Amino acid sequence: MSEYGYFQKEGREFVITTPDTPRHWYNYLFNDQYITFTSQVGFGEGIVQGYLGRRIMLVDSRQVYISDAETREFWTANGLPLRKQYESFKCIHGIGYTEISSQFQGIATSWRLFVPQETPEEIWTVKVKNCSQRRRTVKVIPYAKTEADGAYRAQGYNVDTAGLREEYNGIATRSYAKIESNQFQEVSAYFLGDKKVTGYDTRKNAFIGTYGNEQDPDAMYLGGCTGSECNAEKICLVLENTVTLEPGEEAEFHYALGIALHPEELEQAAKRISGGKTEERLEAVKKQYEEEEKGVTIHTPDESLNFLINAWTKHQTNMGSRWARVRHNGYRDMVSDSECLAAINPRLAWERFKRALTYQYGSGYAPRTWLDGEIRDNNFADCAVWIPMAAASIIKELGDPSFLEEKVEFNDKTSASVYEHVKRAVEFLWNFKGVHGLIKLWGGDWNDMMNQAGLEGKGVSVWLSIAWCQANRQFGLLAEALGKQEDLFFSRLRGQEMKAVINEFGWDGEYYICAINDQGERLGSSECEEGKIYLIPQLWAVMADVADEERKESILKAVDKYLETDLGTLVSWPAYHNYIPTIGQMTQKPAGVHENGGVYLHPCCWKLAVDSMMKDNDKVEMGLKKILPFHHEYHEKKCEPYIMCNSYFNEETGYRLGTAGQTWRSATGAWLTKALLQYVLGLKAELPGLKLEPCLPKDWRECSVVKEFRGSVYEIRFIQEEGGCNSIRTMTVNGETWESEFLPNEKGMKYQVEVRLSR
Repeated sequence: MSEYGYFQKEGREFVITTPDTPRHWYNYLFNDQYITFTSQVGFGEGIVQGYLGRRIMLVDSRQVYISDAETREFWTANGLPLRKQYESFKCIHGIGYTEISSQFQGIATSWRLFVPQETPEEIWTVKVKNCSQRRRTVKVIPYAKTEADGAYRAQGYNVDTAGLREEYNGIATRSYAKIESNQFQEVSAYFLGDKKVTGYDTRKNAFIGTYGNEQDPDAMYLGGCTGSECNAEKICLVLENTVTLEPGEEAEFHYALGIALHPEELEQAAKRISGGKTEERLEAVKKQYEEEEKGVTIHTPDESLNFLINAWTKHQTNMGSRWARVRHNGYRDMVSDSECLAAINPRLAWERFKRALTYQYGSGYAPRTWLDGEIRDNNFADCAVWIPMAAASIIKELGDPSFLEEKVEFNDKTSASVYEHVKRAVEFLWNFKGVHGLIKLWGGDWNDMMNQAGLEGKGVSVWLSIAWCQANRQFGLLAEALGKQEDLFFSRLRGQEMKAVINEFGWDGEYYICAINDQGERLGSSECEEGKIYLIPQLWAVMADVADEERKESILKAVDKYLETDLGTLVSWPAYHNYIPTIGQMTQKPAGVHENGGVYLHPCCWKLAVDSMMKDNDKVEMGLKKILPFHHEYHEKKCEPYIMCNSYFNEETGYRLGTAGQTWRSATGAWLTKALLQYVLGLKAELPGLKLEPCLPKDWRECSVVKEFRGSVYEIRFIQEEGGCNSIRTMTVNGETWESEFLPNEKGMKYQVEVRLSR
């Protein structure tokens, strides 16, 4: 697979074979209350989230130290420090867990982490085995850096307390946090063991040392934990278990690291970790994800793609629909990822979507995020536009428009039907118009960093106006499904009006501009010195059917001419090289980074959908290979091969060429999954049923997909008679010729579908 690792267990695990990867390679573990990430050497953070995004940073770093009690030499179970000569190392990132294994001086260890289903904690299992030929006494010392007592700042205040809680076989803090309301409450960060602990520390200066560091803690040179309590100093959480092992003997220890929001939860945590149910809890997590993410499975000639989609990007989509981009609760991110989740698990997508709706304003406006106890608008204009598209996508999968009549609160605690939420989103943006009748840009649209172009209320977004057309079309579909004829009428009328305005004032002669700023400057125009063309208005003009056939041909030629590179499709061109305050922070980013002329993969997945819609098999094949991290035919990419990132850095970034941006916390995984399933493989859910409109890469002469849809299971096999076929020549269902547009659907039935494609 790569010099750093490989897939196993049908892709549900990725094995990293060295601790020394080019950067930390992460896995994310989460439930509804808690999310953490860990790299192949255990590095990462863990966050407990409460009401309105109030947070406690439970974990800021972690290690598992192993010490030879006889010699006092120490190392870690997680492969650090790298200068140690480990005899073996591997890290398995799995769906819902990570396990790091290594061996040093005849002592083999493994350290497994997972987040259980219901509680704000992570569970560690440490195994230690004596592979030498003599009796060995070793100390297992798990360590967590925490910010439950606040971050450490020189000359700052840390005033919480922590110490041994013998009755719970571990340690706990006495801390205070605003987590369930805007009032402080007492909480406890805890670290508990299943076997009697033989040592502990809670004071950073006692364990790490005033001048020490996590690679070389002072206490480890003294033989282990010091038994420190902590009072108004920086807290850390450390336990110790000492064990003597005969040759070949193995010992196992379980630990729970979490937050108790109420006093009784500390006792409950102790009972859970000592109850002998750790393996059952992990199996429950695995089964939960298998159930939530089993709704579709692909089988293509590209095995790595199969592994990526069938395990990892479905899981990435699941996470995004609940945790957005993790650093905050991005509204558009959560709603759009819920839309993508619909192709995998529409019931779960519906619940996640309704949760997001509770943060919408009664006016129809939707905020940018909620965090630290407040809803934050950030002057973004686009967040409401994603609501109708998500609602329609999920309802098409469910096939029951009556779901739209369910009542959901707005953020002021008034309530209305889901349909009303959707309608208000469309109407808010329709009434939020500026010059030429285009929708205002305000503090940003999809492009977060175009955040100063419309703050005066004069600037308008051509892209957002185009996206509104798509949202309005989907709203019209829902209105028609519920028999709302007046709403349908105005939807069509307004859609025609907006389409005409866009084509009159947004057209630049060869392609669509992106926006007009407060100063009246056309952004993304051939008149500009830099930022002459932006990708996403061109793509959405096709997806929303705003452009006629002649203009579709023109804009796609322009995309090929100006934006296509060996590394991928640029999101804008040419990049800005100086800060322009009338545009915003995108011009502060280095040229070739993210929105400023980089290869931003979220829009590249939209392009994959557009190329499929245009039935361009060559571009579909090329686009997939450029997007995927393990294909290097067009350009080498230096990144994790098992998860999608947000961007690739282009040649203008110098030494960063071909390296990747942030993994996991991106819509790329969700939209790659949606684009592949609904556009490349052509599994189109509509209210009447499921139809097929594939546009396959030429080299996929045969491929198949298994999809659950409205209580039925479809096993669909595509056969291309020659490369680049898009017309369905014949289709059979359970061996019988099928000529209807939509596949049959009867609850409980299994359908074997064979589709032969010709030119």
